[in-house]
Amino acid sequence: MTGFNDEQVWLGTWGKVWIDGDLMSEATAFRAEVTISYEDVKRVQNLMTGQKMTGIAGEGEITLHKVDSYVLKKVAAKIKAGKIPDITIESSWADPNGVGEQRIAVKHVKFEKITLIDWETGNIGEESYSFRFSDYDIKAMA
Repeated sequence: MTGFNDEQVWLGTWGKVWIDGDLMSEATAFRAEVTISYEDVKRVQNLMTGQKMTGIAGEGEITLHKVDSYVLKKVAAKIKAGKIPDITIESSWADPNGVGEQRIAVKHVKFEKITLIDWETGNIGEESYSFRFSDYDIKAMA
């Protein structure tokens, strides 16, 4: 892109998140990323070390205003019984002044922790959940 209008910069206010198809209107932030692992490759007649991709890992985080116990209800009893629920989180982001939409789905989500309870007098309730995932689909790109 050779130039852009300032109004085309995307504002996070226009993001959406669904957990297993349920719209999480209380979401305030969402991040999903893939980390690439490499091994060094030494080559003859070349002093530069090459890199060979050896794996990828997905991780992310979702932050929610505390309005109910959605995540706790979804996973607490299952993990206590030694079961991991198969969760899909989908997110879209499309600013009304931006160009296009970005939409992804992360699959086989495994939360790294669940918050049983966490509050402090005078503070607005918020929950943040880090997670790992083992698959993803890119459904739309701007």
